[in-house]
Amino acid sequence: MTAQNSAIASTGVAAPTAQGTPGPQDTADTAGSTGTAGTAAARSARRSGTLLAGLGVFAFSLTFPSTVWGLESFGPWTLVSLRSVLAALIAGGFLLALRAPLPRREHWAGLAVVGAGVVVGFPVLTTLALRTSTTSHAAVVVGLLPLTTAALSALRTGVHPSRTFWAAAVAGAVVVLGFTLAQSGGSPSAGDGFLFAALLVCAAGYTEGGRLARSVPGWQVIGWALVLCLPLALAGSVLGLAQEPVRLTAHGVIGLVWAAAGSTFLGLYVWYRGMAEIGAARASQLQLAQPLLTLVWSVLVLGERLSPAAPLAAVAVLVCIAVTQRA
Repeated sequence: MTAQNSAIASTGVAAPTAQGTPGPQDTADTAGSTGTAGTAAARSARRSGTLLAGLGVFAFSLTFPSTVWGLESFGPWTLVSLRSVLAALIAGGFLLALRAPLPRREHWAGLAVVGAGVVVGFPVLTTLALRTSTTSHAAVVVGLLPLTTAALSALRTGVHPSRTFWAAAVAGAVVVLGFTLAQSGGSPSAGDGFLFAALLVCAAGYTEGGRLARSVPGWQVIGWALVLCLPLALAGSVLGLAQEPVRLTAHGVIGLVWAAAGSTFLGLYVWYRGMAEIGAARASQLQLAQPLLTLVWSVLVLGERLSPAAPLAAVAVLVCIAVTQRA
């Protein structure tokens, strides 16, 4: 609408003067008011987009602590399955309420990749990792996700980033690998294996989701991916509840609800909405705070003691990510 109004103003259509003919001052005033309104609208969009993307980062930073709480009451397979079921029901309600159209046939394969990576793969692998790894340790390793996503996206789209980009990406990977080896006594643990696998599958899901978001609103991408995975999640819930014991606690229920409603759906919903308004580059700058926020929650919520290497490694990874963003 702003572009249309500007185009109309530039054609010379202006309000008539007292004599009934357009005056140059009137034309200037009209164009000026239109430009001011457009600037104000752009600033408002930037503020709201920054707020939404920031809320998404806040929601994501609580994913690992909420998962640890959820594991107090549920087994890993039950927790992941119930999390996906609840998130899919919420997403389905939003899609119905907003009358979102069904995805086109050519989008279903991409949605399957998003579902396999973001809805199933990442939650399963990180939940398995958090049975033996601390939240702070997992936060540092998964802090490499923006770099992994950027690298896979470059390979998927055929874009060739600069040498500076790849140097920073490799440096970030080296920092995380060195951190995991130091924390694990010289060899990666099983939890580290799950975390590195989670990086790859989630980056693949994000990359495919970003490609689909060019033609489908981003929140609908994750919404339909959740709905697509609902049958699998229901089957997993039935099997998990039959095989794994359930010990309901307040922490466990809160962790499950937040992981489903907060991290899996609400976080992705506001993240995609915010990213659409301020762009991926600005949004990714906000995501630099996510690992550090998770470290804070690991201390305040879970009472973990941070090793001196954890915040140092997290900051080093953030610097590498910032360099890739500029490159």
